[in-house]
Amino acid sequence: MIQTTAVAVSGGLDSLVAAYLLKKSGHQIFGIHFVSGYETPHSENIFKDKEPGSKFFILPDNHPLSALKNLLGIEIWAIDCRRLFNQKIVEYFIGSYLKGETPNPCMVCNSTIKLGFMLEAARQMGASHLATGHYAICEEIPQNSYFLKKGWDQSKEQSYFLAMLNQSQLAHANFPLGRMTKEEVSQIAAANKLVPVSRHESQDICFVKNQHYSKFLAEHGGLKPVAGEIVDVHGKYLGKHQGLHRYTIGQRRGINSPSTEPYYVIRLDTDNNRLIVGSKKNLYRHECKIYQINWIPYKPKKSVRVRTKIRYRHDPADSEIFPTGEDTATIRFSHPQPAVTPGQAAVCYHGDRVIAGGWIYE
Repeated sequence: MIQTTAVAVSGGLDSLVAAYLLKKSGHQIFGIHFVSGYETPHSENIFKDKEPGSKFFILPDNHPLSALKNLLGIEIWAIDCRRLFNQKIVEYFIGSYLKGETPNPCMVCNSTIKLGFMLEAARQMGASHLATGHYAICEEIPQNSYFLKKGWDQSKEQSYFLAMLNQSQLAHANFPLGRMTKEEVSQIAAANKLVPVSRHESQDICFVKNQHYSKFLAEHGGLKPVAGEIVDVHGKYLGKHQGLHRYTIGQRRGINSPSTEPYYVIRLDTDNNRLIVGSKKNLYRHECKIYQINWIPYKPKKSVRVRTKIRYRHDPADSEIFPTGEDTATIRFSHPQPAVTPGQAAVCYHGDRVIAGGWIYE
């Protein structure tokens, strides 16, 4: 039986090669492209003449991504995600800064938009799976369960950003590039004259374009700078800050408090609008607490030795995770880790397999 697979196409190289590989291997494929409302005006205007409430439709010929239709010989559909993207991603992003946290919008987008709303739309259109260009591996195991594993290219692997996917989402996900390197992907593209529409790598925050995020927060969230005190870890007054949302834990630049040793942001005291700073040694923590945990594939009955990433570019640290409730846990590090940041995700690995992902709150 020929499998019908939808491919999330962005215009970049990775999703283009993912679509090519699936078609070559015999899948019946079609492309879907979600519109967030934060693209160029050209992209958003494709909805102008559509019926109110239209969810998806064939991408018009004047859209830049339409070039992929002929290149791959497939249909490409546009998915209207504007309202949901605002509700689930942008409002979350703004709300995190209001709480003094550092958000991770890519992680939320993968579980709620790409392999949430888009997967649901793809299945309504007849696809059994949704493929993306992520460098990660989804592996089926007995009892209809699924593992999420690291991609083979350690410089590109993206299992961290997929750690909130549940079992139902993993059951219908396809990551064709998981066992490939970026170099191999580029070689396949060159050998088969696969030219991406966009030559830029994905941005960390795709909806904040050509501006500092503090400006975006002011324009879209009404988050105006409110000056407050800068104090050290002992409470000594050091100066004034111009808005807590301009800072994140571990930040060194922009503190503007001269000292014989550099200051780092240690904590954001939102209750008192104070920026707490200290030396590098003050950044280190022996443990962190996480909540809203996604266990993959199931919650363990006791503590587990793991290696934990507390942000995407963090080298996994030897640690142990202790379940403390239905969706909470404490992670204790073998060696103290710097800049443990509320709002970021902690992702725990056992070998190359993700066993848990949760949001740091303390």
